[in-house]
Amino acid sequence: MSERDLTDPEYYLNRELSELAFQERVLREGMDDRNLPLERLRFLAFFTKNTDEFFMKRVGGLKQQIDAGVTRTTPDGRTPKEQWVEVLDTARPLFAQQSAYWQSVLKPTLADEGIEICTPEELSGEDQEQLRTHFEESILPTLTPLAFDPAHPFPFISNLSLSLAVLSSNGSDEPTFTRIKIPPNQPRFISVSGEADRYVLIEDLIERNLDLLLPDLDIRDVSKFKVTRNAEVRRNEEVAEDLVDMVEEVIEQRRFATVVRLEVDADMPDGSLAILKDQLGVDDREVFHREGPIDFEDFFELIDIDRPDLKPPAWSPKPHPRLGPVTSDTGDEMRGIFDEIKNGDILAHHPYHSFEGTVQRFLNAAATDPNVLAVKAAIYRTASDSKVIQSLINAADNGKQVAVMVELKARFDEKNNLEWVRQLEEEGIHVAYGTVGLKTHTKTALVVRQEDDGVQLYSHVGTGNYHSGTAKGYSDLGLLTADRDIGFDLTKVFNFFTGPTLDDRFRKLLIAPVTMRERFTEMVRREADHARAGRRARIVVKINGLEDPSMVEELYRASTAGVEIDLIVRDICRLRPGIEGLSENITVHSIVGRFLEHARIFYFENGGSPEWYIGSADWMTRNLDYRVEAVTPVEDTRLREQLRFILEASLTDNRRRWVMRSDGTYEPVSSGDEPVRDIQEILMSATEAALDRGYGPGMVVDTDLIEEALLVEDVTEAEADARSEASDEAPANPDEKQAHSDGGDVSVFDAYPDRWYHPDSETYDWAVRTADGERRYFKTREGARDRLQTEYE
Repeated sequence: MSERDLTDPEYYLNRELSELAFQERVLREGMDDRNLPLERLRFLAFFTKNTDEFFMKRVGGLKQQIDAGVTRTTPDGRTPKEQWVEVLDTARPLFAQQSAYWQSVLKPTLADEGIEICTPEELSGEDQEQLRTHFEESILPTLTPLAFDPAHPFPFISNLSLSLAVLSSNGSDEPTFTRIKIPPNQPRFISVSGEADRYVLIEDLIERNLDLLLPDLDIRDVSKFKVTRNAEVRRNEEVAEDLVDMVEEVIEQRRFATVVRLEVDADMPDGSLAILKDQLGVDDREVFHREGPIDFEDFFELIDIDRPDLKPPAWSPKPHPRLGPVTSDTGDEMRGIFDEIKNGDILAHHPYHSFEGTVQRFLNAAATDPNVLAVKAAIYRTASDSKVIQSLINAADNGKQVAVMVELKARFDEKNNLEWVRQLEEEGIHVAYGTVGLKTHTKTALVVRQEDDGVQLYSHVGTGNYHSGTAKGYSDLGLLTADRDIGFDLTKVFNFFTGPTLDDRFRKLLIAPVTMRERFTEMVRREADHARAGRRARIVVKINGLEDPSMVEELYRASTAGVEIDLIVRDICRLRPGIEGLSENITVHSIVGRFLEHARIFYFENGGSPEWYIGSADWMTRNLDYRVEAVTPVEDTRLREQLRFILEASLTDNRRRWVMRSDGTYEPVSSGDEPVRDIQEILMSATEAALDRGYGPGMVVDTDLIEEALLVEDVTEAEADARSEASDEAPANPDEKQAHSDGGDVSVFDAYPDRWYHPDSETYDWAVRTADGERRYFKTREGARDRLQTEYE
């Protein structure tokens, strides 16, 4: 280990290519026939939405660096130019696969099921006439043809707009280029009259009826195109006179930013393409030729078709069993939530638990309870019709002291957040806009309440935004607690938003950028020390991204010390698992399902004294150093059991889980002959079972799905000694003898030779056949031995 240079680029994957690998996994779900047709279409639409943002943010940033002459390499050894070239080359076949799958598989499949996307030419003459009338009356008045010729400058092309490029002639040899923007306020799918679920695309309808828009012209060609612009537009905060003015300027500049991608019809003629390339300033690499439709994001419109047979059963978030359903009564029921939190911490898991019945209820109660003195909240993103904001306004109207931190620099939500800032300020609420040099990414709220025994602090620390919409589609966790130490820590954080400095002394919370990196580093190193000393050592982390090179280096060191590490990383991951002598004890998993995995969970075994955390931060440099983040310990044993269930069920998922190879590619985990285990389906069932059971924890933990017992409580001294002795005496292979539970010297593996085997798996080395005929898989010999003893002794 001492001979390895852990800064060597070969040990690090590229951030941009890793994110594209995640988008490929999303695309694969859209091409997986195990998913119902409309669910596949939803993933194809998400792939477009995600890659649009990727090009705006990441490719835009690379192009900015190239234009600025930056040649500094990333940890994986690539310059901005090299990354840009590889990203474009990697993305190109993915777009081609999306188009090909739609054209050759999914479109015909939907047609067979009665959902047809037709061209006007495929319709009867009567249907074409009906659509022509609709076009003339409802669409034509909204269109504005913009010609490009000596009398007209080239028109501005807005970001992500879909357009038609028309080459026409009025008898002259030189054709005129005209741009027609597809109106975004019109439906993309136009129903064919009298026929359910039969549509034409609006761009095809416009093309078919161009003679009404451009009469008396010879139409030589009509092609579709779409422009993607850079969203990485920044202004120096240090010299900005006013943060609101700065954000408004950034929004305006983004409209006219550099073009980073041009998508065009596969058969667009050279003349139209040359004009677009020249006027938009793009080169050949940035041009993507598309077969079939351009822009699948609008295909989300089709998902709402009333065809339950073509999509998974709808999921409605459930009430938390300790809080019950929300009713119209806002009196004792609302105030009772504080008594319930005081009786013990509550763990809400969205979208399994209702946002309205947990977090929104907490804020509503704070607004109406006469004993509440103050309410504070940090808003990064929220819905355009946010009930969260209305609760804060109601709290102010009811005489509470209200302070709100609204992050104006939340990308793509700047305009929405500006509007909320203005409304809050009009209500007389004190609003902080953000911090110079930092983004505020915490998902936290604090309620100060006068009670008989003094002032009590109630806190919410979550992994997701205060957004009722995304809470239905993002998997997130939130802790509601009356822990006084956490409340005092949050008080310091909220004081920082309006005060001059951020305190670096906290009782329980890990706060970035002051303590979080240091504490996480200490915990990883502590696991390595435990492993070297022969004590229990394990790390399981569930995050969205692992990009920070220093954290990767710490994990490599822990792995070489013998720490078993499972990383459930949704998308970006720089770490290379499975490198002999370096990361062979690390497994990287990724889960892609109907809900976006967004929760962050951190488990450290700590020699038998486990620590559990949840919070807003990923292991990305931006989260650890350039954002205000909050991660909270979870100390209640019942809540730790729920977190353990989430992690362990995730690690045994054989439907939505992918495992990374050392080269950064991913392999889907197959169920084979085993029953299908879909983590999100499992958690939905566990939530429903908890609701059926009645008052109690938020999920019924299925112990049959827990294969490797992560600790929720401290191991007692006697247990630790027994495990240590067993470990010392354990043979190196199953043919050696060990102390058996009946006092003999026969190995449990020898005693039950037909109950275990070595599976053909890159992830698990041991498999046990259980008494009920199932199979359980383990990475370690100790785990298999314990299961054999549990099952058969």
